[in-house]
Amino acid sequence: MRVKIGEVAQQADVTIDTVRFYERRGVLPAPQRLASGYRTYTPATVERIRFARRLQQLGLTLDEVIDALHAAERGDARCASERWRLEAVLARIDAKIAELEAGRRDVAAVLRSCDAGACVFAPAQVPDAPTRTTRSGAPTRAAVAPAARTARGRAPRGVS
Repeated sequence: MRVKIGEVAQQADVTIDTVRFYERRGVLPAPQRLASGYRTYTPATVERIRFARRLQQLGLTLDEVIDALHAAERGDARCASERWRLEAVLARIDAKIAELEAGRRDVAAVLRSCDAGACVFAPAQVPDAPTRTTRSGAPTRAAVAPAARTARGRAPRGVS
């Protein structure tokens, strides 16, 4: 039994645009077409979309999903052969966690500065803060207190 794109999208819980995008990117093979030009799909297409979405939810990039699907099609996809993909996802998650923890430390340091009276939102109150301004009279980035800079040397979001 063959179904049209709208039915596939509904059964896979995605949009029609997602189905078309997956076709363009190679997640799905090119569908057969009726004489009228309508795309038609097999029920296996729905399962392939669901599997691709699950892999994306796990954190695989679309290129990694496509590669994993091709490995499955060849019949050489096993936990042992595909484990590296999940390990790469874990490494990306760990890197993101480290980045978020560094950001949290930066925000906590700025809050402590605020508690100590060094408000990053009022640079004029900070001792030794540069007083340069733009033509409009607004403080320049250099006017942000040094304590307000993150560990990477940037001003926290919302502070320019």
